Amino acid sequence: MILVRFIVSIFALIFMLNSCVKNNPDPSWLEVNDWVLESNISLSGEEGELTQNISNTKVLVNNQLIGIFETPFRIPLLVDGPVTIRLEPVIINNGISATKKVYPFMDFYQEEFVLSKNETVTISPVTRYKSNVNFWIEDFEDINIAIENDPNTSVANLQLSNENLNDFNGNYYGKIILNDTDSTWVAYTTDQLSIPKGVSSFLEIDYYNINDLYQGIISLSPSGQQNNVNVRMNAQDPEAVVWKKIYIELNELITASPNQSTFLQSFVANLDSELSTRFIHIDNIKVLWLQ
Repeated sequence: MILVRFIVSIFALIFMLNSCVKNNPDPSWLEVNDWVLESNISLSGEEGELTQNISNTKVLVNNQLIGIFETPFRIPLLVDGPVTIRLEPVIINNGISATKKVYPFMDFYQEEFVLSKNETVTISPVTRYKSNVNFWIEDFEDINIAIENDPNTSVANLQLSNENLNDFNGNYYGKIILNDTDSTWVAYTTDQLSIPKGVSSFLEIDYYNINDLYQGIISLSPSGQQNNVNVRMNAQDPEAVVWKKIYIELNELITASPNQSTFLQSFVANLDSELSTRFIHIDNIKVLWLQ
């Protein structure tokens, strides 16, 4: 009896699967390539070097959310005929892979299509920084660097370098060498930024490092100074080090700061113990907030 019931259950499952396949229409397909970040002509070059790490895409079809997918990708769509496809750039927030966020400073991409069953629509999305973004940038292209070493605690120094590195953008970058003698680097930006509470604000930074680097934010107010360590950029394998880009959200620390605060970015690195000499390279540091 048990065997009979098992056989009946198997046949019932097969019947259900066949019914689902027959009733499910052939999909159309959406293929999305990597994002391209273009200059926004209305910003007149204020956005600096156009490095980006837009790793994911939010997909909406006729204003209906389909999902967020790692770019590039190919997905089925159970719809055909005229549609509006909207793609929104999504970044990894604070370097945490499980934390994805539509980047509020870049435009979405939208286009009209006619979808057909079993056919593929391919999109190479393009985005730009929005026209209402405020920028503070240190790209190390000027001899007057807006980052200073802390005279009391830093024994290592930031210096300009133009050594040829793979995938390097621009002419110069900031270089920090750590060793047994110069084992600590502490620095901060020199321009006090008035970033309002309640608006989106981020730090972007390109880095090429075989030593841990910590980023923080210093708030200056009539009641004093607060220095909050925020995010760690982990050391890379010396044999496989590459330029990376991270997007660091500042909203929470700014909202928690005293009223009438202005803000500096801070950086701290201590020599990791495995090697006697290590380096950190940084470039294209951008603080962004919406008007």
